[in-house]
Amino acid sequence: MDETPQKMTNLVGREVYSNEGVFVGEVADVRLDLVDRQAVTGLALTQVNSELFGDLVTTEKGVILPYRWVRAVGDVILVNDVTLHDVIEEMSGPVGDPDEDSAVA
Repeated sequence: MDETPQKMTNLVGREVYSNEGVFVGEVADVRLDLVDRQAVTGLALTQVNSELFGDLVTTEKGVILPYRWVRAVGDVILVNDVTLHDVIEEMSGPVGDPDEDSAVA
């Protein structure tokens, strides 16, 4: 396996699937912890699967998926198949919104 570091921006636009092959959403941005760990802590997804999230997420907001759930990154991103709508955060504003302070649980 190639361990060459990749740019975080390479994640943007990739589709995210559960390890069961269910489409989850598309990466619009990444969440970073620049204070403590200096690492990616989440993936901000848009175009989320309405069957997974139902009325929990509005189409203009999206969700933030914890990065610890990522199993593999390639042409697509594979994540653990867990009860997604129990622990994913809804974004407080549209991706890239300069007024967005944080995600809300």
